[in-house]
Amino acid sequence: MVLPGMPDEAFAAALRSEDLAALEQACQDSARFDRSDRLRRLRERLVVMRPAPQPFAVILVNANALISCLAPESALTVLDRYGPGPGRERQQWLVQQWRAANAGLDHRRAAEALRRLAAGRIAQLETLPLPLRLREDGSLDTRSALDVLAGHLEVLGRSREAAEVLLAGRLPGAVAAERLERAVTLLEAVPLAERNALLELALNQAAADGAWGLAAQLLDLQQFVQRASGADPSAAADRRLRLARRIDDAYGEWLLERADPQAKERAAALERELRSPRAAGGHAAGPTPPLPLSPLP
Repeated sequence: MVLPGMPDEAFAAALRSEDLAALEQACQDSARFDRSDRLRRLRERLVVMRPAPQPFAVILVNANALISCLAPESALTVLDRYGPGPGRERQQWLVQQWRAANAGLDHRRAAEALRRLAAGRIAQLETLPLPLRLREDGSLDTRSALDVLAGHLEVLGRSREAAEVLLAGRLPGAVAAERLERAVTLLEAVPLAERNALLELALNQAAADGAWGLAAQLLDLQQFVQRASGADPSAAADRRLRLARRIDDAYGEWLLERADPQAKERAAALERELRSPRAAGGHAAGPTPPLPLSPLP
């Protein structure tokens, strides 16, 4: 039986090689075909073949190969052999530390690496894209380090810290609105007035960007937050209904109208409309014309 992956002769040559790039290629091939036996041998080779001290470039490539070999803990061990000074070298070292910790689902160490990268200025993480995965077309999928740090903190159960990180962002528009929305969901223990204030900021940002679908989502969240806190959600519901009518959101309008005993006829009409896929609000309807950038109703 011929097992998948590179031929045995090619693998043996890569394993004997002093070329880290060749070893990483063998790691990628072995990981792709789930060759655990080969991965184990490659990991053992990569950990011992470049003992300290080594130039920084070698440390980075060695750690990268170990990440490709599905050995993030070993990659962290290799990175710990080096202590970079301030500047670009330290930034690269911390990003590589984050990559290894993230690959190993070590959220505590991943968050620590990003905190150190921020050096007390969390907002600067907003403009740092972190590599998440390689797409099928060969391009790199990235995400802002600020959002990534918030995600690690949330997994660690540090919800308030995660919200504070999100609120440190400075980008306007839909990006800001989405971060504010996420912060509100994390700040469950915060008084209603403060959560409402954050939602109003988010609504203003969404409206400024013409992100009406996001605005509708925020109004839905506002109703939920108010209802859960024992407050009256009717004002938010009224705004949501006006917005639904404005953007031809038949489903959103139907959800609101069906709860109103005085709107039975309108609810029935909307239900018939929803059953027609090409009607406004239906799943096969044409695109909604763009709305002017005006204050949220």
